[in-house]
Amino acid sequence: TWKWVVGPMVLYLCERLVRFWRSQQKVVITKVVIHPFKTIELQMMKKGFKMEVGQYIFVKCPSVSKLEWHPFTLTSAPEEDYFSIHVRIVGDWTEGLFNACGCDKQEFQEAWKLPKIAVDGPFGTASEDVFSYETVMLVGAGIGVTPFASVLKSVWYKYCHDATNLTLKKIYFYWLCRDTHAFEWFADLLQSLEAQMQERNNAEFLSYNIYLTGWDESQATHFVVHHEEEKDVITGLKQKTLYGRPNWENEFKTIAGQHPGSRIGVFLCGPEGLADTLNKQSISNSEADPRGVHFIFNKENF
Repeated sequence: TWKWVVGPMVLYLCERLVRFWRSQQKVVITKVVIHPFKTIELQMMKKGFKMEVGQYIFVKCPSVSKLEWHPFTLTSAPEEDYFSIHVRIVGDWTEGLFNACGCDKQEFQEAWKLPKIAVDGPFGTASEDVFSYETVMLVGAGIGVTPFASVLKSVWYKYCHDATNLTLKKIYFYWLCRDTHAFEWFADLLQSLEAQMQERNNAEFLSYNIYLTGWDESQATHFVVHHEEEKDVITGLKQKTLYGRPNWENEFKTIAGQHPGSRIGVFLCGPEGLADTLNKQSISNSEADPRGVHFIFNKENF
């Protein structure tokens, strides 16, 4: 038995040593951005740090807790000269980080007063395979939208640099959330992409649908009054917010009809129940003929 146990234990110890060494490397916070509804963006730099789209890191702030490590999805693109995370203030640790960064103060915070941060990672996810397909469906539920911030930013950088060599030709993006106000920073990113794609006369490259699954009577009244306006009253985007949940069977059949004979990547970051639904739809809408349309399902659950 010990012969079978020793090998994996040695590998595990080596992996822990590597992670400890990486976590001791110096991390510099270059910028702290306060977004609406108590969400902060930390932009950081670390020597030798290399990332891919959709990856995540573990973060420790010793001034808040010397032992706690928390996972955060990277929201920056590999093409940017920094890496960033978005943190929503929802608990004691995130509240401590918010205060340590001076976000609770009105005056400008000096860089040398920012707290020390330890970073372990990055670690890979299924989202890294996005650029292997010509057509993809990206589905983010709630906070699961964060990996796709990195993906969409990277797509834009690649598109601007050399669109002819970009394998990815069409993105169908679905965002399901109970309250869009908590993720206004992401709506801002979509606005920027929407405007830039229109400037380049390629608005069809990115097709997105935002579904609001939780809304109250005041929102309904506001929606009715402003329904005829050019831009959506909630997100400010040209694409109007939809209410309820998508009819996934219709969505898959429509996309399959528009891309016959294609391999379509389906990427989800969301709950297990939604993963089961999308997996079943991917299987049922894929053709038995190798030359037909095939949906390849990839998931990242939280």
